[in-house]
Amino acid sequence: MAHANTFLAQLPPQSGSGSFGLLFDIDGVLVRGRTPIPAAKQCFRNLVDRNGKYKVPVVFVTNAGNCMRQAKAEHLSHLLEVEVCPEQVMLSHSPLRMFTQFHKMRVLVSGQGPCGGGRSQIPPTKGLRPIDAVILFGEPIRWETNLQLIVDVLLTNGNPDNPWSSMQFGHGMFLVCLESLYKKVTGYELKYEALIGKPSVVTYNYAELLIRQQAERLGWTTPVKRLYAIGDNPMADIYGANLYNRYLQASRHTKAQMQAKSSGGGADPLAETVDEAPKMTSAELGGASSAYGAEEDLPEGCSSILVCTGVYSRDQQELPSDPTHTVTEQQIFHGHRDFRFDPSLTQPSFVVQDVKEAVELVFQQEGRPLE
Repeated sequence: MAHANTFLAQLPPQSGSGSFGLLFDIDGVLVRGRTPIPAAKQCFRNLVDRNGKYKVPVVFVTNAGNCMRQAKAEHLSHLLEVEVCPEQVMLSHSPLRMFTQFHKMRVLVSGQGPCGGGRSQIPPTKGLRPIDAVILFGEPIRWETNLQLIVDVLLTNGNPDNPWSSMQFGHGMFLVCLESLYKKVTGYELKYEALIGKPSVVTYNYAELLIRQQAERLGWTTPVKRLYAIGDNPMADIYGANLYNRYLQASRHTKAQMQAKSSGGGADPLAETVDEAPKMTSAELGGASSAYGAEEDLPEGCSSILVCTGVYSRDQQELPSDPTHTVTEQQIFHGHRDFRFDPSLTQPSFVVQDVKEAVELVFQQEGRPLE
């Protein structure tokens, strides 16, 4: 029985049109990094005749999208020592040539690397026409900038004049990306030892410690009994202040229960109201129970004051008050994954126009003259 290579050697030379073509991946097949795989050079010497003409149709298919076809063809020609023309190179975005419905549209392109002709530089003083589509060529260099721009375009339907107040991405959005990537890679949820920053309780617990220190510097001898948190964001400032107030009430209830048990007294009148409130998660507490100061030093409560000069305005839809309503029925919760959404915590104790009115309100509540 003849070996395969002997059998192939006995085949007559092919002439005319063939019946097959070759599609080559590049990275890992022809090159490893910037170094050609040794077998690749020999392979392509066998694929061309003595005049350098390919014996069969050859196309290079890569998911790279951060270069031009011309540059990739020149690079392959140098590495493989055969001529590769741009028409043989297919990048990740090359099939867009078939999407003719987009060819005359104004599109936002996201990616990295050089761009070909047809790109327009728009002066900052010139009005931007509505964007019809978004094309993702590949991963960008500055992910956060591209994500912000793309989401803004999607939320405004491509029209920069649409009155949509889109949020500016910050650390919270970075956590969303990190958690999604971790779960995608490992299959598990990313676990945190603690979550700090508003609206976590530990943030307000530490703020209360600083308030106490400032009171001592002012020469106050009596403890601070009431706190007023002023903010413009119902989901962060108001939610956090109300969550902290719930924590304070729960702490008072626990303390009263312990005192009642030790003295053999009756039930605490706060028990019913506190027990009705949902228990706080460890993420919401963020280690607050073991944080700064003893429980006997905690304030009696924390009131939330919402101003209308920032995120919130009186013209917006009323905030939900029924905790049984779901997020999708009322509004989207932009808090962290590990925080449960309780719509009642977005309800401020007071709503005023600006910070001046807020401070005046506090002094009025405390029965003290401001001037």
